[in-house]
Amino acid sequence: MRRGEIITAGILALLSIYMMYKSTELEIGYISGEGPGGGAWPFWLSAIMLICTVFIAINWARRTSPPSQSTEPMLDSYGMKMLFLVGGGIAAFIGLSSIISMYGGIFVFLVYYLRFLGRHSWALTMTLATSVPIIFFFFFEALMRITLPKGWSFTEPLFNWLNNFIY
Repeated sequence: MRRGEIITAGILALLSIYMMYKSTELEIGYISGEGPGGGAWPFWLSAIMLICTVFIAINWARRTSPPSQSTEPMLDSYGMKMLFLVGGGIAAFIGLSSIISMYGGIFVFLVYYLRFLGRHSWALTMTLATSVPIIFFFFFEALMRITLPKGWSFTEPLFNWLNNFIY
């Protein structure tokens, strides 16, 4: 676990630096009259991720986190099983995004993850599985002005109805 923690932190740090570098191809500052530039969100989120990886490395060096103190293998049989179950769910989510939309894929993934993997109640599962895609829709469509894949036409009426709140 100890080695896995620092390797993961290092990989995340390298990805953060790369994403910060790539986002500077667009404006990362505030554009007068327009708002934040196209690279602002990715740059600053990557910078925050880099700061978090620095704290992970500090905790690793000081041996203050449970994984940094562990001599256990990085993945036991349960960890490997969960990696495949969650990874398979994410792969299905990505595959479904072009069919039932990104937001429909989020709904299906959350139902799978919360109810079947997490064994949460149906009330909590359905509350989160319906509210998170709607919140994401308004975040991306209204605030960021980014259209995510909407899939086949059978999901279009829902998006037309939600767009009435934006425009």
